[in-house]
Amino acid sequence: MKFIKFLILGTLFGIVMAKSEAFSWFRIQEMFRFQAFHMYGIIGTAVTLGVIGVALIKKFNLRDFKGNPIVFYPKDKSISRYLIGGTIFGLGWALSGACPGPMVVNIGYGYLTMAVVFVFALIGTYLYGIIKDKLPH
Repeated sequence: MKFIKFLILGTLFGIVMAKSEAFSWFRIQEMFRFQAFHMYGIIGTAVTLGVIGVALIKKFNLRDFKGNPIVFYPKDKSISRYLIGGTIFGLGWALSGACPGPMVVNIGYGYLTMAVVFVFALIGTYLYGIIKDKLPH
């Protein structure tokens, strides 16, 4: 019962993804082929809202749902880790046609082949958890 707010927010997120067509494989392919601005507008709006959200968290010293302070660590000056990680993420996104949010929305829409992508995303996350201490973070 205590996680009902997260279920409601997740449902609303799925509805927004569906109504904005951000879960559409065709929209994602349009973006990667530079054929349409649609997804760039959605991502740009998300980044802008994220920046505003982080600024508000810092300004008002907001806490997480357990009451712990939200801490932002200083950026590492190594750009290669961002380039490598972003490239891997982008390749997976381009090849599968979905990042984590749209994967779940596609499954909810009945595109059950996306469940294969979701399973491998879970496997990749698990493997990262195993080797993360050995990686140069």
